[in-house]
Amino acid sequence: MFIPNTTLEVLEDTRPDDVSLPAFMVSTTRGFLPRMDPIASLPAEFEAVEQLLRDMPVTTASGQPGLLATGQLGDEVDNKLPDLTEQVEKYRDNLPMMNALYRDYSFLASAYLLEPCHMRFVKGEPYGLGRTILPAQLSRPISRCAELTGFKPFMEYAGSYALFNYRLADPSLGLEYSNLRLIRAFEHGLDPSSSEAGFVLVHVDMVKNSGPLVSGTMTALSSLPDRARFNAGLLTVLEALRRVNVVMETMWGKSKPRSYTSFRTFIFGITSQSMFPDGVIYEGVNDGKPMSFRGESGANDSMIPLMDNLLQIEMPDTPLTDILRDFREYRPSNHRQFLVEVKNWAEDLGVKDFALGKKKGKGKGEGDEEELLLLESRRLWIQLLDQVRDFRWRHWCFAREYILKQTSHPTATGGSPIVTWLPNQLQAIMEEMVEIYDYVGGRGGPTDLGDKCRDIMDLVGRQREMLRKEVDKYCQERGVGVGVGIGVGK
Repeated sequence: MFIPNTTLEVLEDTRPDDVSLPAFMVSTTRGFLPRMDPIASLPAEFEAVEQLLRDMPVTTASGQPGLLATGQLGDEVDNKLPDLTEQVEKYRDNLPMMNALYRDYSFLASAYLLEPCHMRFVKGEPYGLGRTILPAQLSRPISRCAELTGFKPFMEYAGSYALFNYRLADPSLGLEYSNLRLIRAFEHGLDPSSSEAGFVLVHVDMVKNSGPLVSGTMTALSSLPDRARFNAGLLTVLEALRRVNVVMETMWGKSKPRSYTSFRTFIFGITSQSMFPDGVIYEGVNDGKPMSFRGESGANDSMIPLMDNLLQIEMPDTPLTDILRDFREYRPSNHRQFLVEVKNWAEDLGVKDFALGKKKGKGKGEGDEEELLLLESRRLWIQLLDQVRDFRWRHWCFAREYILKQTSHPTATGGSPIVTWLPNQLQAIMEEMVEIYDYVGGRGGPTDLGDKCRDIMDLVGRQREMLRKEVDKYCQERGVGVGVGIGVGK
């Protein structure tokens, strides 16, 4: 199906055997997961890359210490890895294979650049400086793979670290969590019970629920002015979001807060990081001028940005929101286009105004029936916003427990300020909920939205105050301007 007035196709049949299509194309079945399960091994020409990746993790698949345990990866790359850029060209028309090559070279590039920081970290020292030159045998092939796949020439969340980095232990069992394994890892991730594996695979487990987010969005937007069908689309989205949040909660048990900071070293980026104050030179690329890229981050997932665009959630005009916009460039190109087209479609239709009844007389129905359908639209809208709030609140809780309580490093892996960036978006969604609930008169009278929405809004009131106190506390402890760029500290 196509988004109206665009050339963007949202797949229903993902065509998993078609190698001429990019690995990532939005679909109503697999959502934001790749069209097919990721390619787990490279062609024979890349055996040198495969061997390095097998030998690289702190703990290898055999259970023995790997190159990152002893700090020997850099020497292996410098002395033994050939430049295989010409071999890359053989597979330029096989885009899923090109995505696998991009993934594997990005793992090597990040490990190479950040290995010195890891070795200091395990000694209890500050990160210090990373390597500032990426040698040609890494820089040239990763740049070519990135060019052909539409990614940055650095590790990304979807195309590399997470969504193209799982395999099925038993293909017949599908995407059940217990059947998922990592393809590549930095630390102990080849053990499926490890925190590194849990961190990545819970994200895969969440995104496997994104198909209904896409299909429900398409139904809702294509249904106007049929309010009954519009509500059915919103309900599909709501049920999928609930499943995503249930899976997200399992992170606590599958990836332990105290384990995160050790493998986190390898997923830092270059931008806004003390380890790379002058960027990184990619040998043989960009005329030798330093380059800078943001690091892998779950904030680059497409599910919540889809909700932001469908629900027309307004973000504050702050430097923190500028970072959010910059993150949009670190997604598969098809995801980026889909999110832009949904945003434009929702704005052109005035979908929020329709949902809240600001456009009187636009619904397809009459009298009492239409009023009941309008009330249901408003309830669904509040509940959808609440699921986005729930997601962002949990993300803030993760940041607090996995990062703020474990390390003094001031920036997240993507280069955002760790204390204030997530609260910027969380505060925005809660303010949106309060404004809408008050506008529609949801607390009483003929426009009362009922006990469920009342309970939701009571929780929002409590969490706004909790967030303000927590952000103020961490800002004071870390010497950050209290409430800089967000409303919670004002």
